[in-house]
Amino acid sequence: MTSSDVNGYLREISGREVTAKDFRTWAATVGAARALVESGAFGSMTQAKRNVRAAIERVAACLGNTPTICRKCYIHPEVVNAYLEGGLLFADEADAGRSSKDELTRLRPDEAALLAMLKSRLTQPSPSRLAG
Repeated sequence: MTSSDVNGYLREISGREVTAKDFRTWAATVGAARALVESGAFGSMTQAKRNVRAAIERVAACLGNTPTICRKCYIHPEVVNAYLEGGLLFADEADAGRSSKDELTRLRPDEAALLAMLKSRLTQPSPSRLAG
């Protein structure tokens, strides 16, 4: 069985242009968000960067990739940006209710909250995107 076989099967059962990489990307993004939330608040930017590095290393180990590839290709950059800005929280899952209920019915509460956060950040300018 090859990756083409798997991707063909995924397209067939979903009726969408989806690949195994889409699942790996979502799993890495959720994993990084969970690891960062678990690391808690930080007292300095140095500590924040250590926490980010540790989270990425943890996810990379699960994926079997290097941390560089994991961060560049699999973890949504807004997860890291939100954490560094102090805005990455799963505790307030009420935001998840603002998205389409149909879209979120098969997501766990933390995934739904993450999706809602990503959508809101992508529709609003953030300091990290304006600075670049």
